Amino acid sequence: MADAPPPPLSAPPLSAPPLSAPARARLALDILALDGSGLGGLWLRARVGPARAAVMARLADIPLPARRIHPTIDDGALFGGTDLAASLSAGAHRKTAGILAAPSALILTMAERANAGLAARLALHLDGGRSCLIALDEGAEAEEALAPALAERLALFLDVSDFALEDAEALEIPSDLTLARARLIHLRNAGLPPQAMKALAGAAASLGIDSLRAPMMAARAALAIAALRGLNGVDEACLRDAAALIFAHRATVFPDVPQDEAPPPEAPPPNDAPSDAPSDAPQDMADIPQDLVLEAVRAALPADVLARLAAGRAARGMKGGAGTGAKIKGNNRGRPLPARAGRMGQGKRVDILATLRAAAPMQTLRRAGLVAGDTPTRLAIRPSDLRIKRYQHSSDRVLIFTVDASGSSAFARLAEAKGAVELLLAQSYARRDHVALLAFRGQGCEVVLPPTRSLTATKRRLAGLAGGGGTPLAAGLRMGLDVALQARARGMTPTLALLTDGRGNIALDGSANRALADEDAQRLARVFAATGIPALVIDIATRPQPSLAGLARGMGATYLPLPRADAQRLTKVLQAGMGA
Repeated sequence: MADAPPPPLSAPPLSAPPLSAPARARLALDILALDGSGLGGLWLRARVGPARAAVMARLADIPLPARRIHPTIDDGALFGGTDLAASLSAGAHRKTAGILAAPSALILTMAERANAGLAARLALHLDGGRSCLIALDEGAEAEEALAPALAERLALFLDVSDFALEDAEALEIPSDLTLARARLIHLRNAGLPPQAMKALAGAAASLGIDSLRAPMMAARAALAIAALRGLNGVDEACLRDAAALIFAHRATVFPDVPQDEAPPPEAPPPNDAPSDAPSDAPQDMADIPQDLVLEAVRAALPADVLARLAAGRAARGMKGGAGTGAKIKGNNRGRPLPARAGRMGQGKRVDILATLRAAAPMQTLRRAGLVAGDTPTRLAIRPSDLRIKRYQHSSDRVLIFTVDASGSSAFARLAEAKGAVELLLAQSYARRDHVALLAFRGQGCEVVLPPTRSLTATKRRLAGLAGGGGTPLAAGLRMGLDVALQARARGMTPTLALLTDGRGNIALDGSANRALADEDAQRLARVFAATGIPALVIDIATRPQPSLAGLARGMGATYLPLPRADAQRLTKVLQAGMGA
């Protein structure tokens, strides 16, 4: 016979307001300690300070041994491999156990720098459900974020960058989770009612979350919250708080919840219903209002969520907008990569340790294969054992602004583009980016600003830029493509931003023929798409233009209508859309 669950505790009333940010952080740390391996772990965004120290101190509540790893860790340390010193000393192959061999709480420092390969390995390990990961994200900018493969598998997200000192001190207070651990076992056996799962799945869909992991994690979080609060079942308050923890940082749309709809009348309770039902029993979930879950997520979203969600959609739709230049592999400079088997050659360097690891398992067989008269050696190395060092570095990026400078409102649009270019250029030195500016008007397009990092040269060249005349959109596309291809030929990674109202009326031959101008623009769009260069088409007309959206599809670019653009807004959109 199964043990009886621990006695119930008092649950918060359903009318309680949404949790504050410090309260949500403490709740997240408590359920992480209760069910860390089931929830996958925590994505912690914070600089070094009291708040981060408080969170790290609470990680001791997780009943798993803590192991620190770094973004440059190799497969040998993760999965185990040859113990070189022991193998050479014993004359036989000796192996070491990797960090991932046993369940543990992995602490990944500088998680924003983890490459896709490490993210895939850790994600596969987390799918086993034995360990949890605490990703310490120290990114200075919003676009420096955790790899998507890991972010999807970590249920919890905390940003404690703006926490006050008293909030940090409150986080350090430990919680007694003994009864909650015992109660969670019984709650897992009972599971979540189908109506609750339906409410969580519907809320996730309304928020644009297309991963099935999110509602499943929210269900586990709701069970952990119920165990923490001493309930014998999950109630609406548990669902509300679980959704706020799991869905808020994953939302991609911001649904409008109707306020004028009256709630459906509640059915009267049956006459034979018992009047002395226990107060801790899970309430009837026959009709869970999905709006309750959505409102909890809405309260947990940041204030500037609309702009960030719009920019995030542009970034996700952008081909190649990863925030860095192209990855170039070689044998000379850059970030070290795992060594590979190869042959000696000009410019190649042997990785001695990797070569010895490859040769060590074969020493016994090679000694046994010696024939009479051969001189035994301490270590026999064959050409197949050679491992060559490899490195990877990122090329410089160039952001190419192609701006429509035609028409009566050209000066307003040019002022916005000028401001955006100057704001981005001020940050380009630290990011090793270049910025170029092209302007098309009249019958052609000119390079106003070649790719540069010089803020002084930028301001001088932008000062005398004038506008007016026709709209040679095709000429702007052709010049933008030429500049992008030239930058690529010099080893740079180009990205094009086309700012226009889409009303092209000048063909490539200089004639004022709107139909021919559209044909030229569509043809150049197809050529642009074939090059694979990432692009962003920003519609700055007073109303979104369907023709410009079609041009963006032809280019394989992201279309973003922005009728009321200013320098600050353009800069934010371009930073997110291009990964600047």
